[in-house]
Amino acid sequence: MNKENIIDILKTIYDPEIPILDIWNMWLVYDVDVQWNIVKLLITFTSPACPMWDMIIDMIQNSITEKYPESNVEIETTFEPNWSPEMIKDEDIKEMFLMQ
Repeated sequence: MNKENIIDILKTIYDPEIPILDIWNMWLVYDVDVQWNIVKLLITFTSPACPMWDMIIDMIQNSITEKYPESNVEIETTFEPNWSPEMIKDEDIKEMFLMQ
């Protein structure tokens, strides 16, 4: 298990309210650190009032431990910096957010 493996898993997880782009490419994951069997993630949400907060964290933990049962997943949340649509790399999808 390495950082690239974990990023591949994160690319399969979508915010249920915004299912057009995975959490990695939406830049909801600020940092991934893998050391031995410990996976540390620093993540954010589109809003501090995100109603899917717990569900997304559960999806992340379940997806990683399903693939790597020996892993210990530690997830820290932050709103520094606040997420914004400008963070999205895909220009077409970014444009969809900014037009709303």
